[in-house]
Amino acid sequence: MKCPFCSHSETPVVETRMAEDGDFIRRRRQCGACEKRFTTYERADVSYPVVVKKDGRRIDFDQSKIVGSMKLALRKRPVSTEQIDSAMERIQEKLLTSGLREVSSTRIGELVMRELKKLDKVAYVRFASVYRSFEDIDDFKTLVNEVNN
Repeated sequence: MKCPFCSHSETPVVETRMAEDGDFIRRRRQCGACEKRFTTYERADVSYPVVVKKDGRRIDFDQSKIVGSMKLALRKRPVSTEQIDSAMERIQEKLLTSGLREVSSTRIGELVMRELKKLDKVAYVRFASVYRSFEDIDDFKTLVNEVNN
């Protein structure tokens, strides 16, 4: 690791700490030349499948888009941020363990709907109505009956 101050290549670690949540390691380093200290962070580099959109475009997986959609569906509903984060972690885990290099946006939508159904039935109906592009009230009735059963 090069020193960010003088670009010297010898920067030994003087202290290592695990983050509270265990997601990364924090390392304090000291430059061998200028003796200034700086911090680096080490975390696992995971590779999510590429998302294939309905029109055939391929885009990188973006967790923030999924969380944003979930939060929109859950707006003014009694669901905590921790519950949303846990649901997102389950979705990410399913994608990572699938072993697929590509995943359809439809599959991701189904995973989101499954998690929303567990969290909040109203949010599930909100998301599903947009995701499935409901055309009339009968589509809503069918979905509500499905949720109630």
